[in-house]
This record gives sequence, structure tokens and C-alpha cells, in this order.
Amino acid sequence: MEFDIIVIGAGPSGLMAAGRAAELGAKVLLLEKNKQAGIKLLMSGGGRCNFTNLSTTNLFANSIGVNGKWLLSSLKYFGPLELIDFFQGRGLATKIEDNNRVFPASDKAKDILDILLDHNHAHDVIMRTQAEVAKIVAVDNKIDCIILKDGQKLQARKYIIAVGGNSYPHSGSSGDAYNWLKSFGHSIIQPRPALGQIYIKGAPTTLEGLSLDKVSLTLYEEAHPVDKEEASLMFTAKGLSGPAAINLSRKISPLPTKNLSVKLDCFPDESYEALDKRLQKIIVTHQRLDLKNIISHIVPKRLADYYLFLLDINPEKKGSEFNHNQRLALVDIFKNKEMPISGLADFNEAMITIGGVNLKEVEASTMASKIISNLYFAGECLDLDGPTGGYNLQIAWTTGYLAGSSAADSLE
Repeated sequence: MEFDIIVIGAGPSGLMAAGRAAELGAKVLLLEKNKQAGIKLLMSGGGRCNFTNLSTTNLFANSIGVNGKWLLSSLKYFGPLELIDFFQGRGLATKIEDNNRVFPASDKAKDILDILLDHNHAHDVIMRTQAEVAKIVAVDNKIDCIILKDGQKLQARKYIIAVGGNSYPHSGSSGDAYNWLKSFGHSIIQPRPALGQIYIKGAPTTLEGLSLDKVSLTLYEEAHPVDKEEASLMFTAKGLSGPAAINLSRKISPLPTKNLSVKLDCFPDESYEALDKRLQKIIVTHQRLDLKNIISHIVPKRLADYYLFLLDINPEKKGSEFNHNQRLALVDIFKNKEMPISGLADFNEAMITIGGVNLKEVEASTMASKIISNLYFAGECLDLDGPTGGYNLQIAWTTGYLAGSSAADSLE
């Protein structure tokens, strides 16, 4: 059977690309090396699937960073509003949570996947699972055929690569495309893991599992501030996780970890002076209690115990015995606890890959390769990434929809 378009990779971007191309009349083959499609999608958001972020187009692009401007035209074509319409029009009830994060009302990623599979099926996409691509053959700057691992040769008029990056390799996302594309003459921005936990030297294991609702976490290179995140935070056995740490890991990933540290402010909305006054009031009110119990009025007890230990202050000391210098030291550590970075979570733990296909070699308006005449890109294989909160899935949907549309339109 001859195909108009072959899509490699049945993750979010590949499913969207295949369904859209077929909707426009193309005969589409979708290849997936796993036993089932959408494995990584089912894992997203702990299975709840924060599938987009309802930001304005400009805010969305700014959140992505330096490459956000490149995506602007694509977001205007198929952005968060269009995506929500796409899913709601196919029966998905949605809800918006804090920071404009959008979820299925059911909190089930499977509902998203089922709609995509139904969309593909309704438009006669032929999906083959356990179909691993071993080689892509290009002749004269044009893909001639695909060779599967079992030796089968497949051909189409157009091809879309949507295989993902290196993150979560157990989901099948192993960066297969990079070597193929290098052999075609494409350049690859060094792939690195991101949106994972930050490893801390001498991480306080007594705090493992402790969460703080809102903190400020500032990245320093030597004595110079580099970036800052304000969000919730969780301590782990190896360091820091939660949105504040995970988003900051995007900025850490390209940097050598030597001489990097983070400073934790547990009270970003209070000045030193305001926090000191509040602490004085609490101490006076509860001066007969032990310090460990007094301090636990403003921070979780485990954190109070840890900070008192670091300051070599007896936690059994009564509030009435707490002196001026000790109080100022406690305020300072609440506002300015420095922690040296030892590294980041690797690809086995990181949510996304930063880096990938150089955007200078891709047409922003079509997702077409500027080097290979019948090739298009979608999803994480591109040098596009965003913070947590639905941004990365929206990048997948947007690039997939545009790649599918462009590949199908070019058949005419």
C-alpha cells in the first residue's frame, strides 16, 4: 500500500499530526515502536494530564524563552484556545486550575488519548505499533524510504518525524531521530535533561517529602543571581523538586554545575523587617514554649528543627531565652538559605529534553525541514521547551497540528 504521509512516533505530536493530515484527506501511516500509542501522554501530570496552559499567545511565547518568538505564528494558528475547542468539540469536559493550567475534568489522561485515537481512526489513519524504524534513507535531499527493524521498506510522499527527545526512555522516548537527522545534514542543539529535580550537596534527608506552598528559589552562579522561580517546593532524598525547582532546572541544564547554588526564601512576600517583627510577636506570645514548638507556628516542624540545628540553637530552649542575635540569624536563614548544587536529574527522571533540531533549519510557518524537501517535524525533537504547567504539551499539539496540516496541503 502506498501512503501520502508517514508519521514516525505516536506520542501527542505524532497523533495530532497524523489525525490532522488524514482529516485533510491524506492517506496516513502512523508508526509507533511501543506496543501502544501515547505511553508518555498517559504519564503526564501524574496521570491527570495538564494538557495546555490558557495564556495569551504572547505570554505563552515569552514563557518558552528565547525560542518562543519562533513559535508565535504557529500558536496563532493553533494555540491553547483552538486546542481546547478541539477536545471539547469531541466531548471532553475540561477545567482550569491555578496558573491557567487546563486539565480534563475527569483528571484522566486516558480521556485525552482516547479522543486522539478516535480522531485518527475516524479519518482512516493506519497505525502500526511495535514498528521500530531502523534507518531513514535520503537521496538528493529527499527521503526515499524508511527501513523498519524487521527489514520492511516503507515509502510515502511526505514524512513527519515526531519521535520525542531523550527523556523518560522507558516510555520509548530515546531521541532516535538525532542520528538520522545529523546524517541528512541537520544540526542538533545538544540534548539535555530538564524539568527534573535539583540535586543538592549534603541534601537534608530529614526533610524528604516535606512540601512548602510558596517559596522563592534563586539560582546563583558564584555570587551572581541568574534566575528565580516562585512556586511550591518539595524536598527529596537527593535535593529539591516541585514546580520551583523543576522550572529552575531548565535554566541550570545548560550550565556547568560547578559554582552553582540556589538560595531558598521561605517567605518571598515578606521583607526581613516584617518577618522579624512577626517572629518577635510569636516569641513573646509563646515565650514559655520550647523554640521548636514556637518556630513551628510559621514553618513546618521538620524545617524548624533543621534550621535550629544548622544554627546550633537548642530546640528545647524557651522563647524567653531566645536572644536578639539568634532571632536575626533565624530570620536570615528563613530568607536566604544557600544550598550548593551537585547536579540534575538525568534523562531517566527528567520530564523533558531541551535542545534538539536547530530551529534555524525549520520553517516556522510549516514545520518543514529547510534541508530535506519532503520532511516535517513535530514535538520534542525540536529545540523547543517550556516550563511546567501545560506548556510542553501545547508545543507538541501546536507543532503536530501544523506539521500535519502543512504536509497534507503540500500534496496538492
